Amino acid sequence: MKRLFILLLCVCAQRAFAEQVDIIPLPNKSTRVNARFALSNGTALTINDKSLKSTAWYLQTELLKVSGFAIPLKDEKGRHTLIRLNKNKKDEHGLQGYAISMDQHVVTVSAATDEGVFNGVVSLLQLFQKAGTVNGAVSVQCWNIVDKPLYGWRGLMLDESRHFFGKEKVKSIIDWMAYYKLNRFHWHLTDQNGWRLEIKKYPLLTLVGGIGNYTNKFAKAAYYTQDDIKEVVAYAAARFIEVIPEIDMPGHARASNMAYPEFSGGGTDKHPEFTFDPGNQGTYSYLSNILKEVNVLFPSGYLHLGGDEVHFGNKQWSTNKGIATLMKQMRLNSLPAVEQYFVSRMADTVKAMGSKVLLWDEAVSEKLSKDQTIFLWWRHNKPEQLNRALSLGFEAVLCPRLPLYFDFVQDSTHRSGRRWNGQFSRLEDVYAYSHEREIRSESHARLIKGIQANLWTETVHNEQRLDFMLFPRISALAEAAWTLPANRNFGLFESRLSKDVILYKRKGINMYEGKYKIEGKEFILND
Repeated sequence: MKRLFILLLCVCAQRAFAEQVDIIPLPNKSTRVNARFALSNGTALTINDKSLKSTAWYLQTELLKVSGFAIPLKDEKGRHTLIRLNKNKKDEHGLQGYAISMDQHVVTVSAATDEGVFNGVVSLLQLFQKAGTVNGAVSVQCWNIVDKPLYGWRGLMLDESRHFFGKEKVKSIIDWMAYYKLNRFHWHLTDQNGWRLEIKKYPLLTLVGGIGNYTNKFAKAAYYTQDDIKEVVAYAAARFIEVIPEIDMPGHARASNMAYPEFSGGGTDKHPEFTFDPGNQGTYSYLSNILKEVNVLFPSGYLHLGGDEVHFGNKQWSTNKGIATLMKQMRLNSLPAVEQYFVSRMADTVKAMGSKVLLWDEAVSEKLSKDQTIFLWWRHNKPEQLNRALSLGFEAVLCPRLPLYFDFVQDSTHRSGRRWNGQFSRLEDVYAYSHEREIRSESHARLIKGIQANLWTETVHNEQRLDFMLFPRISALAEAAWTLPANRNFGLFESRLSKDVILYKRKGINMYEGKYKIEGKEFILND
């Protein structure tokens, strides 16, 4: 009898869990309503604040794609069904949270901020995207939803130094980020293999530094003009995504040094011309001029300065007379101290421009400003570096190689891509990730801004390969970044993902075609 009771409890719990709204990332609180809402030519759209016009336009545009219906923005009179977008004065769901209430006549999306309303609109669009048609209308199951994200920073990084993809592909990625409520696009634009951003003061950065890529050092120069950058930034902003540029220094500088060798600090045989020259005072003016242009192009208020892996190519620093003079003047007793001096000086330059500094975890130093510096922890095998940053009071974004490097393979049979001691980044590993894996202290947890996945492109040479590494892991990233761990269930996530998999195929996404579950049964998409 006791076993039967436990079994019944498990069945009831499973059914309750299975009653999930068909949205990724899963809302943290949702209740099914015994009604259906029909989107048709008789549906109208209203807003209660002029600031919501952009979001209303986005909803109209996407609904037209989904349903073929042009939903007018007008008053409520004489409409069969109505969608309301309301900005409330009362902050009930946080800056990015929202609520949706639905019945057969009216859908209301409400939030305290424009971004919150947009997030609610994205959830609503997913319901329509996956709904069926009844009597010429798009009929959607009604839900009441109250939701807010686990993390404020939900990011994706794309490396375009190794391989360049162009603004139309970047816009497509931004569209998918918006679909999954990801809100930080970290754009790795300079590195060893190419400089991808036009700087007016230094045209050779793109004309010379833009030549080549990881697989072809003679490839035609590829880069973004400043007009391209403005277009992409505006496109992202309309979807409440901030674009954060990375200008790598003092290492990973080869492309820049090919264009302006007078600022090179040298390198090694394996990593030629790898560094900038900290002993040359002109280097600081050169980089400051570059950052001034970059800061104007990207209004996010963040500049990522890299700061990683400098030891790969700083061998020539030990014989550099200018660096020897610098060390004597500033009482620096080692090359790592020189590196810290360089990073601190450039960080001060960024702060003077009114922006915050982002750095990789190697650059953690008590000499940096705690309220103006954010560290990205990527070395999963060095949790002590994360804890050092948090102990010093720095905010951090978590992007550990395992499982959040999307250049790592996602299946044991895959050969092209990275591994770490045989380990790789499976869909379920991305889905299950939480800061609680590394952090137990509440004071440290409060300093975690969020998580992001990084897609380095040494093994990603075209758009098809890019899609293969990104999809469907981007969906798991989204739910790990938004949904509370207690509300996640990978099996039920797979069931919801199965509909997005069909959408990927419909849109021509060259995704990784693994096994997915629908109602507990496995299927392989291309069978």
